[in-house]
Formats: sequence, C-alpha cells, structure tokens
Amino acid sequence: MNNESCVYCHPTNEILLWKNPLCRAIFIADSPFPGWCRVVWHEHIAELSDLRDDQRNSIMTVVAQVEAQLRQLLTPAKINIASLGTALPHLHWHIIPRYLDDSHFPESVWSQALRSPTARTVPENFIELMRERLVITLGE
Repeated sequence: MNNESCVYCHPTNEILLWKNPLCRAIFIADSPFPGWCRVVWHEHIAELSDLRDDQRNSIMTVVAQVEAQLRQLLTPAKINIASLGTALPHLHWHIIPRYLDDSHFPESVWSQALRSPTARTVPENFIELMRERLVITLGE
C-alpha cells in the first residue's frame, strides 16, 4: 500500500481526540459500539516490535489513557483492546467499551451478534470531555 491510498495517512471525516508527533487518538462516531476509539501510529509501521522501546512505551501510554478516560466517562462493564491491523500497515489499537447488554457481549465485536443492538449512546459532550481529559493526562 502506498501513502496516497492509505486511509490513516489521508483520513476523511476523522474525529481527532488527541495527537502528538508519534500517534493520535480518534473517535469512531459511526460505530454500533458507543465510545469506540482508536490509537493510530502516524508512520507505516506494521508491528509493535518494529518500534523502539521509548516509542512502544509512548503509544502504550496513550492506549492506557484512552482506556482510562473511557472507563471514567462511560462506566462500561469491560474494555476490549485489540491490535489486528491485517489490512493496513499502520500499527493501531481499537479501544472498545463493552456492556452486558451490547449486541455481541460477551463475544468479540467482530463475531456474530447475539442479540439486537441497544440504543446506548455517548454523552452529548463526549468528544469535548475526551479531548480535555487526554490533554490533561498526556499533554499537548
């Protein structure tokens, strides 16, 4: 994949929550799982082991802070963290709040639904709150 066709290098309609020179945290607004976020490494790096120790520590700190803020704001039953990245050469993590009544719980969000989706949503000011909290915990 070249940079010109990469959706992570050239995002459209991306909701940015936080970024630094290495990575960014984004909100996935159209997800059937409210609060779904991703942390995306900016460069084309395929695997965690391709990063230096300081880079690994940096991105995992961001993943942990996104998770912590989701837990505080949304109080889910569980948070799923996944790094699949089979289609894109961008190292990235999915951080997904899960609820006992969500359509797939306790199975993976990528598995077959077990029940109808719930009408759960994030708070109206969710994006602003996440942005504020991530700047406070991670810096600008």
